[in-house]
Amino acid sequence: MAITALPLEQQTPQLPNDDSLYEVVNGQRVELPPMGAFESCLANDILLILGTYGKTKGLGRAVCEVLFLLNAIPGLKLRPDVAFVSYQRWPRQRRVPRRDAWDVVPELAVEVISPSNTAEEILVKIREYFQAGCLRVWVVYPVEKQVYVYQSPTQVRILTLKDELEGEDFLPGFRLPLADLFEEDLKTEA
Repeated sequence: MAITALPLEQQTPQLPNDDSLYEVVNGQRVELPPMGAFESCLANDILLILGTYGKTKGLGRAVCEVLFLLNAIPGLKLRPDVAFVSYQRWPRQRRVPRRDAWDVVPELAVEVISPSNTAEEILVKIREYFQAGCLRVWVVYPVEKQVYVYQSPTQVRILTLKDELEGEDFLPGFRLPLADLFEEDLKTEA
């Protein structure tokens, strides 16, 4: 009987033994602290809005807390809070692999700032996302109700409640008023 190698997507999953969230930086596993409940809910809102838009427009898929293999050589795997991967980068018909990390670079990485995040950690991640080939990074500051839209590690626009997030060329037509994103939080302040 001949033995044939299965395509990468059909190989036995290489998943970690525990449920802890981690990233891999310089080949070393780094445990991630859990997000706060409020920040998790905000990330889920962004996921639902991006995912629904991307799917209904046939543009791509949004995912939450997925580990991405961004660079195999230095051993870099990052886990944005939310990410968008277009069908151009990963075709709709191609199944997402059942492995610990998805070997694709998302167009968009979203980081929702929690009390456990440091400024240095976020700036390093922004640089790494762009070095890997991300087109945009959104950094959401829930307490300030602001979103920093990075077009590069050094080019940033700060959006406030009067502004809208836009999908630009990777999510054409996408618009999300920040007042809508932070709507529930604004109700509690009234």
